[in-house]
Amino acid sequence: MAPGTLYLIPTTLAGGNADAVLPSGVQERIRRLDYFIAENPKTARAFLKLIGSLRPLQSIAIERLDHNTPAAAIDSLLEPVLAGGDAGLMSEAGCPAIADPGALLVRRTHERGVRVVPLVGPSSILLALIASGLESQRFAFHGYLPVKPPARDKSIHDIESRSRKNRETQIFIETPYRNVQLLDSVLAVCRPDTLMCIAAEITLPGESVRTSRIAEWRKNRPDLKDRPSVFLILAQY
Repeated sequence: MAPGTLYLIPTTLAGGNADAVLPSGVQERIRRLDYFIAENPKTARAFLKLIGSLRPLQSIAIERLDHNTPAAAIDSLLEPVLAGGDAGLMSEAGCPAIADPGALLVRRTHERGVRVVPLVGPSSILLALIASGLESQRFAFHGYLPVKPPARDKSIHDIESRSRKNRETQIFIETPYRNVQLLDSVLAVCRPDTLMCIAAEITLPGESVRTSRIAEWRKNRPDLKDRPSVFLILAQY
């Protein structure tokens, strides 16, 4: 029997309006699946309820794949797909496999000869980049920076130096409840003329995207507490 297909499923960002960010064809494809692999099964079920699943939620199988999942368990998650069924991979981060444990599953899927299909939906990282006005031909995504201040400050310094040397935009993120500490470090470490964009609550009612120099951010710092945000910097050459 030929294997099924692994669909990479975009979700709404922080529970936003599905119809505003997901094409109807994508929602229809998701509704027809009955097997999912998700970072958090509870929020995955909430998303399926939001888009109006065609199947009773209790009949849908959702297996967990998070940062605690051992690599040895990946093959067992793929067994239904290898047996001919289709599956959907969902993340807590909007698009799966970016700053997300799903990347390991996708790589293993390719190794097993299974078809992988990415579905269209919102990526806060890409949306932030195109809305920033910063260098978009050359950019690098660093995911989450170190949590502890000394390591975090060094990472920001290194990122700014790389931006200046390579003339590329540097992108990074943080969990919303640590945004304030990250912003403190960026404003303390970066040079006054470095450009920074903060894209907060992308696709949500409170969305804001602003690009200014560090010197200007120091005078008018935003309230980012508990707001999903993407940070982008571009050092001046």
